[in-house]
Amino acid sequence: MQQTTNTILMIRPINFRMNEQTAVNNYFQEDLDLKNAEINAKAQVEFDTFVDKLKEVGVNVIVENDDILMDTPDSIFPNNWVSFHENGNVGLYPMFAENRRKERRDEVFIRLEKEGFIINNIIDYTSAEDEGVFLEGTGSLLLDRFNSKAYCALSPRADEDLFIEFCEDFEYTPIVFTAYQTVEGKRKAIYHTNVMMCLAETFAIICLDCIDDKKERRNVLKHLKEDGKEVITISEDQVNNFAGNMLQVRGKNDKRYLIMSQAAYDSLTEAQIDTIEKHCEILSSSLETIETCGGGSARCMMAEVFLPKKN
Repeated sequence: MQQTTNTILMIRPINFRMNEQTAVNNYFQEDLDLKNAEINAKAQVEFDTFVDKLKEVGVNVIVENDDILMDTPDSIFPNNWVSFHENGNVGLYPMFAENRRKERRDEVFIRLEKEGFIINNIIDYTSAEDEGVFLEGTGSLLLDRFNSKAYCALSPRADEDLFIEFCEDFEYTPIVFTAYQTVEGKRKAIYHTNVMMCLAETFAIICLDCIDDKKERRNVLKHLKEDGKEVITISEDQVNNFAGNMLQVRGKNDKRYLIMSQAAYDSLTEAQIDTIEKHCEILSSSLETIETCGGGSARCMMAEVFLPKKN
């Protein structure tokens, strides 16, 4: 199994704004004092620049436009509702915010099949929404595809039982913990695992300070180290600058890149940058509007496509 892919699915926003339905437990979102049309226009510029940078280094980016009739302000973050796997399986996930459920669109699958990808089976967990149970794709699930391990920080958007069910269906070993951030002096569960942790082929970036339980922290570290990953720790302040929200992808000639936002890059120390660059090159892009209003960053915008291709 490959840990990294050369193909990324991205959704170009049409109605991007601060989503009032996700702000209740995404403490990274802030209200910009701008009209929605202005926010969307700025987000589109950031999106297009980001896509151009990825394409320049040889990443295969499949851009699908959002549907204007849907009113889906967070559609720019497709990794939360879908995951694509090497055996042709697709995971469909239950979403906390009702207006995010409309992001799941068959057009995306039709587009991938047109691009020559094979979808064998859709494993659909979305009926869990009826019970108020959620698991938001590779926002909640951090997949070590090579070692068949899945890391999950439990939160209102990541249910433990459903996570275990996913691991049984997709044959992953589950590693469960809770990650917290300080919000107005209180410790609150971080909404997605992928804002405090990133898994690459030979290294992992993680905020250990977010894992308050020492036993859970030791367990996560044990798994990372036994799989030979160099562990790069980041601070909570760096998490707030989206330094956990990164993704390793492959460009032309299979060259590896760690993709992150400009804010994430600017928050890193020289020593952290040097350590990352021992493993792969860094590619960053400014995502200021998307991060501020959406509460998500570079990794959230990229749904990795591992599906097999037709010969």
